[in-house]
Amino acid sequence: EVQFVESGGGLVQAGGSLRLSCAAFGLSFEHYAVGWFRQAPGKEREGVVCISNTGDNTYYSDSVKRRFTISKDRDKNTAFLQMDDLKPEDTAIYYCAADFLVCNNWPSGSPQFSGQGTQVTVSA
Repeated sequence: EVQFVESGGGLVQAGGSLRLSCAAFGLSFEHYAVGWFRQAPGKEREGVVCISNTGDNTYYSDSVKRRFTISKDRDKNTAFLQMDDLKPEDTAIYYCAADFLVCNNWPSGSPQFSGQGTQVTVSA
């Protein structure tokens, strides 16, 4: 059974930073791409950021480029999302997700596995 332990969400003022963590159990980031989707109330789910199994390829949605950075710790099988210069429009539930090897499914928002999500709220 695949499980994700997600942490790091919360409330922050615009311009602030948050760091999300996602520890995976039941799969290895050596074989799976990992990243985050987000969904705001009344909006479609959006693939935000992803890093491939090798770490050689990343995907960032246009809305978060140059503000968000994804990384991972292979030994701990944990991924991290550093979110800087947060904006109110970043407010959403952020879901850790994984897909086999690459990030091809991220733009369409349909990974193979995803977690329970963590709330990120950015106040103006």
